[in-house]
Amino acid sequence: MAELTTTTVSTAGGVEIEVRHGGSGPALVWFHGLVGLAHQEPALEQLAEDFAVYAPVWPGYGDLLNEGSVEDMLDFALLGWDIVDALELDKPHLIGHGFGAMIAGEMACVARHDLTTLTLVAPFGLWLDKHPITDPFAQLPFQLTELLFTNPANASMLVAPGVDLESDEGLAEFMVSNSRRLGTAGKIMFPIPNRRLSKRLYRISVPTRIVMAAGDQLITEPYAGAWRDRITGAEVETIDDAGHMVNLEQPDRLAAVVAAFLGRQAATETVG
Repeated sequence: MAELTTTTVSTAGGVEIEVRHGGSGPALVWFHGLVGLAHQEPALEQLAEDFAVYAPVWPGYGDLLNEGSVEDMLDFALLGWDIVDALELDKPHLIGHGFGAMIAGEMACVARHDLTTLTLVAPFGLWLDKHPITDPFAQLPFQLTELLFTNPANASMLVAPGVDLESDEGLAEFMVSNSRRLGTAGKIMFPIPNRRLSKRLYRISVPTRIVMAAGDQLITEPYAGAWRDRITGAEVETIDDAGHMVNLEQPDRLAAVVAAFLGRQAATETVG
C-alpha cells in the first residue's frame, strides 16, 4: 500500500488546511467523516496505488486552530473548492464519507462541472421523517463508538497506537479531541443533519455512486433509495459486515468498490 504523508496548504481565503496525500494518477479528494481521519486510513492507502489521493482535514479536526473559518454549509462547500484550487487539481474525483459526504454533495451542486465523479459513502444530508437519524451529539463516548462500528472494539483504530480508550487518560484524550470535532460538525449537523440539500441534488450531473454499509446504525437502508431517487443515474452499492465507519471496518472492500467505479467511468470516457 502507498504511504500517505501530511502537508499544509493555504487557500485563497487565507485558511490553513492540513492535507494527507500520496500516490499518483487521477486526482481523488476524500472528505472525512464525523470523527475525522483515523491515525491510519488503509482504504486511502490502497487507493493511492492507482490514484493521487488527497484527504483534507476539516477545520476543527486537526492541530490548526482554524475552526472559526467555517460557520455554515456554504462556508464548508466553498472551502472544499478552495482546497481543491489550492491543490491545483482539475476536475478531481470527489469522495465524501458521512459528514464529509454531505459537504461533497453540496460541492457537486454548487459547481456541477468542476468534478469528474462523485462517491458518497454512508452520507449524511437527507432526512426522512419515518426514519430519523440517531443524534450523534447526544451520545456518551462508548455509545458513539457503538453507533459507528459493528464491533465497538474497532474504535481503537481512531486513535494513535499506544492510546488505550479503556484507560482514564486515553478516554480523556479522546473526549477532548472529539468534543472539538463534533463542535465543528455541529455547525451543519445540529440539531439534525438537514440543510435542505435535497432541494439541490437535481443539479448533480456527474456519475455518482452511493456506498452504504449494511450494519450502519446512523445512515440506514431507506436512505439508499432516497439518495438514488434524487440524483439522476446514481447507483447504490452496499458493503456487508460494516457499520458507519466502513472505511475502517472493510477498507479492502471499500477501496475495491471505489476503484471499480472510477475505473469504469474512465473506461467509458475513453471509449466515448
